[in-house]
Amino acid sequence: MRRHFIGVDVGTGSARAGIFDASGRLLGAAKAPVETWHAPGQRVEQSGEQIWQAIASSVRGALAEAAVAPETIGGLGFDATCSLVAVAADGSPVGIGDSGDDQRNVMVWMDHRATEEANEITASGHQVLRYVGGRISPEMETPKLLWLKRHLPAAFARAGHFFDLADYLTWRATGDLARSACTVTCKWTYLAHEQRWDASYFETIGLGELVAEGFARIGTRIVEPGMPLGQGLGAAAAADLGLLPGTPVGAALIDAHAGGVGSLGGADAQGRTAVTQRLAYIFGTSACSMASSEQPAYVDGVWGPYYSAMLPGLWLTEGGQSAAGSAIDHLVSLHPAVAVAREVAERQGQALLPWLEAQVAVRGSAAVALAEGLHVVPEFLGNRSPFADPDARAVIAGLTLDREVEGLPALYVAGLCGIAYGLRQLLETLSRDGIAIELIVASGGAAQSDFVRQLLADATGVPVAVSDTEEPVLRGAAMLGAVAAADGTSVLDAMGRMARLDRVFSPVQGALAEEHRRRYAAFEILQGAERQVRGLFAAR
Repeated sequence: MRRHFIGVDVGTGSARAGIFDASGRLLGAAKAPVETWHAPGQRVEQSGEQIWQAIASSVRGALAEAAVAPETIGGLGFDATCSLVAVAADGSPVGIGDSGDDQRNVMVWMDHRATEEANEITASGHQVLRYVGGRISPEMETPKLLWLKRHLPAAFARAGHFFDLADYLTWRATGDLARSACTVTCKWTYLAHEQRWDASYFETIGLGELVAEGFARIGTRIVEPGMPLGQGLGAAAAADLGLLPGTPVGAALIDAHAGGVGSLGGADAQGRTAVTQRLAYIFGTSACSMASSEQPAYVDGVWGPYYSAMLPGLWLTEGGQSAAGSAIDHLVSLHPAVAVAREVAERQGQALLPWLEAQVAVRGSAAVALAEGLHVVPEFLGNRSPFADPDARAVIAGLTLDREVEGLPALYVAGLCGIAYGLRQLLETLSRDGIAIELIVASGGAAQSDFVRQLLADATGVPVAVSDTEEPVLRGAAMLGAVAAADGTSVLDAMGRMARLDRVFSPVQGALAEEHRRRYAAFEILQGAERQVRGLFAAR
């Protein structure tokens, strides 16, 4: 009997696989690293082939750890970062950079080489931009395609298919060219509520050849996440993964959206599962915040509304920050005592950030006092929302001549507060446009600790819940396999069976709540000052 499901998650630095039973319990997991190449001009590249091999290693490792046979696997689902993949008509990779290496055929989500193209597209004012908060991001795929056409025309012409990474993986697995409504709606401007591409948009921005081709290179069949693809796992892919040919494969999700599916559906202590009153907050290298509503909400500077992009029949509004966990990593690396702190942490068998957290976690909510006078707006890689401003930069105020290890925890806490105040700002923006959030459901690698969860609740003033698994992203991907395996089963059905909430962290009250209110006010003042300073030099 096929009673297990595999979820595959491809993040920025690794590929992971997890084996789940029919109730959503994790039985085994494994991961493998993915190499990333950085180049001048904010270019970040990966290899589709290397990613696939990392997936194969992870799936085989997860099967071994869970001690389950391939015959018991009922379905397989994928999620991945929203990165652009170029392949030729025969499936061979097409390089997307100046290296001349065709293996480097993935333009990673955080690659900002297309910032100029994104600004031009935004300036067009096309009506499609209404569905991305009024401003296209260089993280999305049409600016990247326009950059490729302009700067590497031979590669653009040679590419037979352009995929979002998640769709590339399902194509590798099944040979099916269908795209997920999640990827193309959220990152490619597909209008899922009208089931069409807008030809005038592509013609306006300079990609008219895609229209002339009937959109063949970017997707002509769009399906909802979890829908079964092809005839299931192809023979070559099955051999790579150590699974049986024909194993059902569901249409994919973007990684953060898989986290939403894997965590939002659980009932709370009162038995409620009101997903429209919850925010899925995935706190990892970047941060993604997703709210679902029955009616479309047009929120300036926030991506969406996207129809059926995460949950069937609901509109998705998506915010977040391009740098979150990575911003904290970078921030603490700036402190003069970071090398000494790393040595201390290593002697105690810990990495730097877990060691820092251990220094402050004993104080609980009162740890905010460590950051007195120190304020951080951690927008090292721009502001994704609610300002959709890729040119925004970080601000650190209140620095002294401190060079001691004892001062590093204060910087760490101030940075975490800055991440949380960015979330608070987004929640206020959503509320003004009719999306009232009563519960944040947090997941992701940077949200694994109780200290971080409590700080998020304290700094935003909204309760934070966690799922009953530490791997909600993997579970969300596995749910896609469960949907693909069962005719008539929806993603919402799978969420009801396989997801549960665990604990809830309530916001602090009294003087500490007032401290966060004042610090949040300081955050907004500093954030606004940075925009004003840039404005002084914009006309030069």
